[in-house]
Amino acid sequence: MSLEKAKDYLKQFGKDKNILEFAQSTATVELAAQALGVIPARIAKTLSFKTENGCILVVTAGDTRIDNKKYKTFFGTKAKMLTPEEVIEHIGHAIGGVCPFGVKEKIDIFCDVSMQRFDTVFPACGSPNSAIELTCDELFNISQAKEWVDICKICE
Repeated sequence: MSLEKAKDYLKQFGKDKNILEFAQSTATVELAAQALGVIPARIAKTLSFKTENGCILVVTAGDTRIDNKKYKTFFGTKAKMLTPEEVIEHIGHAIGGVCPFGVKEKIDIFCDVSMQRFDTVFPACGSPNSAIELTCDELFNISQAKEWVDICKICE
C-alpha cells in the first residue's frame, strides 16, 4: 500500500506521525484544499514526467501549470507526463496520492519555487485521502530533492 510506503519513508525523519488522513478524498488540489481548509495554492502537487533515463517528479504549488518553454529550457526536452499506468509502475503511487515519499525507484525529484510563497505546504502521502504539512525546506530536504527549479506559471 502506497500510504504505508510513505509512512515508512517519513519515519526516518520523525514525520510519520504527522500524516493527516481524511474520510473524504483529497485526490485533487481542490478536494485537498477543502479537506484541509486552505487555499488550493498551498497544496503541493507532485507531477511525474518521462525523461530519456526514465522519469522525474516535480513538486509544485497547487495553483500552477508547467510552463512548457521553461521546462524545455531547463530539462532540454519537451514536458511529457507519465500515463496513470506508468505512474504506478515507475513511481509506486497512484494518481491522486502521488508524492515524493517512498517512491518505487531512484527518481530525481525537483521542487518548484512557486511553493516558496508559503510558510508551509501540503503534499499527499501516497493515498487519495492523505496529506502532511511541511515547510518548504522540510519538503525539499525530506524528499531529497535535487534542486529548486522555476518551471511553472501561476494560473490566475
